[in-house]
Amino acid sequence: MKRTLALAVLLASGLALNATAQTAAPAAAPAAPAGPAKVAIIMFQVAVAQTNEGQRNFADVQKKFEPKRAQLKTLSDDIDSRKKQLQAQGDKLSPTETAAQTKKIDEETKELQRSAEDAQNDYQQAIGEMYNTLASKVFDSVQTYAKEQGFTLVLDASQQQSPVLWAAEATNITQPVIALYNTKSGVPAPPAQSAVPAAPKPSAPKAPAAAPKN
Repeated sequence: MKRTLALAVLLASGLALNATAQTAAPAAAPAAPAGPAKVAIIMFQVAVAQTNEGQRNFADVQKKFEPKRAQLKTLSDDIDSRKKQLQAQGDKLSPTETAAQTKKIDEETKELQRSAEDAQNDYQQAIGEMYNTLASKVFDSVQTYAKEQGFTLVLDASQQQSPVLWAAEATNITQPVIALYNTKSGVPAPPAQSAVPAAPKPSAPKAPAAAPKN
């Protein structure tokens, strides 16, 4: 039952955008201009989520799955209530009645779990499709901004295996790319209460501890 409740609560709280969704593959880079390299970083997944279009589309997916989430929570609460009632009745019920009610609760619990898992999979698929469609468009804005500003390399610092250990804030182009895409898309900003949290800033790693003296 704990697993069932976890799935139901997960739908109730809403999921973050699927971090494993694939982003658009970069096109072949043109020949690098002469001179020193100019490198930028971007929190690409955050940029996609924070665009006005991304926030709007995410809210639309949440709204679409809200009835199912509410239904699952109601069923889960009902099962929990009947389990407590069965425990409270104790010796008042005959062994036959206790076994019958226990069997019914177990069957309903398994059915709820299957429904919750199906809803979870449908939700993740909808989020992934929404993200991938938008990511390919935001990537165009990354290319446009990088070329306009003369960057020769842009690293995605939002990847789990990102090679970026530290970067100056001036090299973070996440917010400028979001602004550029918002202007291009023409999608208005959503209400403040549904806004996605600001993109995290890159910071210097902690210095390693001094080696012990022999």
